[in-house]
Amino acid sequence: MIFNTSYKNDKYTQESVKVLGKSFSLLKIIKTGGIGSSRLVIKELSSRLTPKNAQYTSINYANIELRPKGIIVHFANKLERYSWLIPYFSLVVYNSQTFSIHSNGNFIKFYKNKNYKNNKKFIKKMITLKSSTLNLGYYDA
Repeated sequence: MIFNTSYKNDKYTQESVKVLGKSFSLLKIIKTGGIGSSRLVIKELSSRLTPKNAQYTSINYANIELRPKGIIVHFANKLERYSWLIPYFSLVVYNSQTFSIHSNGNFIKFYKNKNYKNNKKFIKKMITLKSSTLNLGYYDA
């Protein structure tokens, strides 16, 4: 689900809590070393995630926020801010020529540049949290 979060959006707030759970407590954020990535440079958005009034700039950024049952990918288009809610059970991460996040037929691809290298620890934390939340013990080697 994608929401325009440029302004206060009650529907977004309700859906994010319902689908992904409440945000982590301050103590949990400190214990885990943070719940947000630094910015990542977007290479490509799937057509259903591209805003209707898309205005392409030279560089578009996104960041990722962890929640107990999923993630929120925040990205901007000029002055508009969008948030994409992804529950862990539908989250798929690919790491090839680009780093990409997929869910329900939608995707965001990121460049693997300096910003990606700064986020490697966060990405590992995200995948570990997904695995522990979904109890996917067969992936642990």
